[in-house]
Amino acid sequence: MPVIKLRLRSLFLLYSLLLISFAQAQVKVIKGRVKDGHTDEFLPFASVVFKNSSIGKITDSSGTFRFVLSKWPSDSLIITSAGYKPLVLVIPPNKDTLEVLASLEAGNAAVAVVVTAKQRHSRGWYLWKKVVAHRDQNNIFRNDNFTYLVYNKLELDVNNFSRQKIEKSRLLKPFRFIGNHVDTVSEDKPILPSFFSETLSKYYFQKEPHRTREIIIANKVSGVKNEGITKYLGGLYQNIIIYANFIPVFDKEFISPISSNGDSYYDYQLTDTQRVAGKRFLHLVFIPKRPGENTFTGDCWIHDTTYAVQKVILHVSKEANINYVDKLSLVQEFRLIDDSTWFLSKDKFVVNLNPVGGKNAGFIARKTTTYDSVQVNTAMVLPVVAKNKVLEEVEVLPQAKDGALNWEKMRSDTLTKNERGIYEMIDSLQHAPAYKRYYNTLYFLTTGYKNIGKFQIGPWLSWISGDSLEGTRVRFDLGTNKNFSKTIYLHGYLAYGFTDKRFKGMGEALVLLKKEPWQTLHISYTDDLDRSQHYNNGIPADNALALAVRKKGIPAKFINLQQEKLEYLHDSKIGLSAEIGISHQIFTPLKNLPDKTFFPVTGGNPLTATTVSLKLRFAYLEKFYNTNFFRYSLGSTYPIPEIEFTAGIKNILHSSYNYQKISGNVSQQFSVAPLGKISYNVFAGKIFGTLPYPLLEVHPGNELYLYNKYAFNLMNRYEFISDRYAGFTTEHNIGNGLFRFVPFTRKLKFRQFWNIKGVTGTLSEANGQLNLASNPLFKSLNNKLYLELGTGVDNIFKLFRVDFVWRLAPTPLPDARAGRFGIFGSFKVQL
Repeated sequence: MPVIKLRLRSLFLLYSLLLISFAQAQVKVIKGRVKDGHTDEFLPFASVVFKNSSIGKITDSSGTFRFVLSKWPSDSLIITSAGYKPLVLVIPPNKDTLEVLASLEAGNAAVAVVVTAKQRHSRGWYLWKKVVAHRDQNNIFRNDNFTYLVYNKLELDVNNFSRQKIEKSRLLKPFRFIGNHVDTVSEDKPILPSFFSETLSKYYFQKEPHRTREIIIANKVSGVKNEGITKYLGGLYQNIIIYANFIPVFDKEFISPISSNGDSYYDYQLTDTQRVAGKRFLHLVFIPKRPGENTFTGDCWIHDTTYAVQKVILHVSKEANINYVDKLSLVQEFRLIDDSTWFLSKDKFVVNLNPVGGKNAGFIARKTTTYDSVQVNTAMVLPVVAKNKVLEEVEVLPQAKDGALNWEKMRSDTLTKNERGIYEMIDSLQHAPAYKRYYNTLYFLTTGYKNIGKFQIGPWLSWISGDSLEGTRVRFDLGTNKNFSKTIYLHGYLAYGFTDKRFKGMGEALVLLKKEPWQTLHISYTDDLDRSQHYNNGIPADNALALAVRKKGIPAKFINLQQEKLEYLHDSKIGLSAEIGISHQIFTPLKNLPDKTFFPVTGGNPLTATTVSLKLRFAYLEKFYNTNFFRYSLGSTYPIPEIEFTAGIKNILHSSYNYQKISGNVSQQFSVAPLGKISYNVFAGKIFGTLPYPLLEVHPGNELYLYNKYAFNLMNRYEFISDRYAGFTTEHNIGNGLFRFVPFTRKLKFRQFWNIKGVTGTLSEANGQLNLASNPLFKSLNNKLYLELGTGVDNIFKLFRVDFVWRLAPTPLPDARAGRFGIFGSFKVQL
């Protein structure tokens, strides 16, 4: 009996195991997460349904879903979310367990967001009105002050870049070692990380009086060796405010979906309601009413009690008037820090740039910012912002770039496996001889300069040029770089004209005394044609292009300038700079201008002047990009006034003139969203003394068909001279303007603009007798207004601009060769 019982138990156990094994064989499991294919943000409450069945789920608040089934209801899974294109996943029939990561692309909304005239006051529209009504109380900047710890991570990658492309390309053969660092998380979108930075900072904000201060605690950069860029890698210069009427995207202003008049630009629909952690959130989807406007598509989750935004995802469409951008997404998340205050917890900015187009390699930039240790309306802010000398100030701590800092403890956002390998990969890449060779070639072609050891040659655009005086002109520049010295810059060039058979040249030395604040000492010697009248838009005046586009029938005018100059520039943290200069000038007219015999003098040389000058400039909150020896303005939102005092001193170095000159200008560029940007410059000056024309105000004319924004384009050079003058220039860049209403021009991303320029001036009787009688080409405006008006088409093929310019006054034309109307071209790389 015991044996029989034992056998029965064994049989029962075997039977049970078979049943369990059979049951397990019948279980089908599929789990995964749903994310935004561009931002990598996981999508909560997305619909996951088996095709042609009633079996489905929605993802949880982290974008996760899971099915456990006895059999597959169908052979495919349909994943949808409002504002995204549906995704169909095919289920392999022989798989019992699947784990998927589904990426949805922004596009046609899964829920049709169409609002007809009868449906204007839909539930979505009412929710939007509630959000707008509460946006002031939900905006973090309503608080008297706040502070937080901000961690900022910025990455630049090359996309459409795979191991296969590296292995097949002969040009990329030396870089095969970097194939191991290509991120293949998404097989159809391989990327090669090329720049990475991490910044940890403490940010302080005070509402009244307005003060902000950011203290850069730590900064780690791979890919760029420029100390001046550190202050722009924190959190201060990259925030967006979802509750504002406009959201900046590069240099353009996009209309926020929470704008006070957002319903003029967006259609809204309430698509869902969900509860998370005991709180109820409403899902609001928005799409643009019309194509071609600076608007977003996207969605947001709204807290039903405070009507605060908990999370928002914004996508810029391809039809938006931005160049080279395939995709652009913005994400903001907020968290509740007390009973009613929602504060930023995360920012994300992702943009795909493709300068070449098609499936060629481009760039993808990602910025992720997290906010921790938030304190609102605290007394600790006051003593910190009290240190400010200006409204907004950034302080970089001395130890910020210390390589020994423990980033594992400091960072609040975990690095991916790929991000951890970036530092080593970029270091290997930058030390590869082939990389250096390719980089130097690209740098030479784009900037015109080439570094050779401790020296630099270029710009190549000036190597060969020509004009009617010099004939073919050749020029060679040689300068030093940071390998020669980090504080002293030397540069010079030698030029030769094969027709006039004369050598010309220039030599200069710049001493960088201090970077914070900026202080320099500059000394130079020049003996060359005076090209200051060309106002050349950043293009060297002695280039072959200038000869090719010269207006016909207008005599070219040439004057030589021999000049020694010493300048000292001292900037300050508040934006006030002072420049003191000493100069000695000898002008020698060469062609189509009155020569020295028309201006006899006693006790010196004609057309020779020695001057001292003082220039004061105030640019409040102006931002700069610093290179080794130079800095380039990134602009200021405030007007920038500038005033200069100049005094000529007779009998020093054969100078023949005692005179005084005062001149000044105010310039500014500001946004008039959604109607683009306006820039203006207002200027005036007066000269006290009797002087020959080179020392008077020669109003800038343009004798080329290349448009010049700094000159009067239908005025000839040396056409008008003054010793008392005032004028203005204004340009309004509208954006796509009327072009957005025509599908063809909207697709080509044409841009519209208009401008107007004017100047008035006069000559004293003594200066008129001295100068007007010497050359019939010279004219005085005699207090009349010179005025020209222009408009045209910009961003043609993302590069070219055509200007149509009318000369409105004075009438009749003093010089018939100037013309009443002209067409000009120019080019500029712009976003």
